[in-house]
Amino acid sequence: MLDDPIKYGLLGALAIALLIAAFTDLKSRRIANWLNLAIALGAPLYWFASGMSIWPDMAIQLGLGVAAFLGFSALFAMKWMGGGDVKLLTALALWMTPAVYLKLLIMMALLGGVLTLIFGAWNVMSRRNAKSSEKNPLTIPYGVAIALAGLWSIGSFYIPASAIAGVTG
Repeated sequence: MLDDPIKYGLLGALAIALLIAAFTDLKSRRIANWLNLAIALGAPLYWFASGMSIWPDMAIQLGLGVAAFLGFSALFAMKWMGGGDVKLLTALALWMTPAVYLKLLIMMALLGGVLTLIFGAWNVMSRRNAKSSEKNPLTIPYGVAIALAGLWSIGSFYIPASAIAGVTG
């Protein structure tokens, strides 16, 4: 049973925000700054609702967020990643413990690979059907993979199995 409605309400709000991020990235290839900011600002509320101590728990979360931002900003500088993706991953780092965040990154990479294959096939098929020599750059809405990995992390590591069994059983 979900015994802490504030904690799980915040996780529900995060899940909704991730769905919005995935949808908007799929639709416009952009993740709004206000959405990333809302996700980041929700993290401290979650920390307090979860009973985290200021030292070392919250400090670790802030350090993980800074490390994520610096690492993914380097990828952005090399044009390997979009700015919205960097901000979304940074905001998610504030919510996840380091071990869960590492699992999120692995799941994101796997889902991103599948997404790339799907969009690559779609791009090839649309060029073949259009019989156009026009070069259409392939853009992957990687926010979809990030959001799906985030949803997977919430469901796998933060929602008790008994609550999920109660909903599905």
